[in-house]
Amino acid sequence: MLIYKVFRAAEWADMQQRGETPGAPVDLADGYIHLSTAAQLPGTLAKHFANETGLTLLACESDDMERDIRWEESRGGALFPHLYRNLRMSDVIWSREIALTDGVHITGVEE
Repeated sequence: MLIYKVFRAAEWADMQQRGETPGAPVDLADGYIHLSTAAQLPGTLAKHFANETGLTLLACESDDMERDIRWEESRGGALFPHLYRNLRMSDVIWSREIALTDGVHITGVEE
């Protein structure tokens, strides 16, 4: 199953340069990298990235990262994938910009 990470432009550029990242500031504070399923992605964008532009969506295959992922209860009691290691460029299957249209982020990801 694909799982997703949203990065701001500077975070994505830093990951590309280094080849991996310990995550965004919220990830560093919490001790793991926050990821979302396709169904969770719209809520994540609305709650944490409202009206932000310049975002990049990264898709990763959860099966390839399963030994380092814990599915933990979070927003609304849902189980979210949390990555307990650096996110590597080799984890990323694809990346693309997230469009913002009339205040709604358009990812092209289907639930």
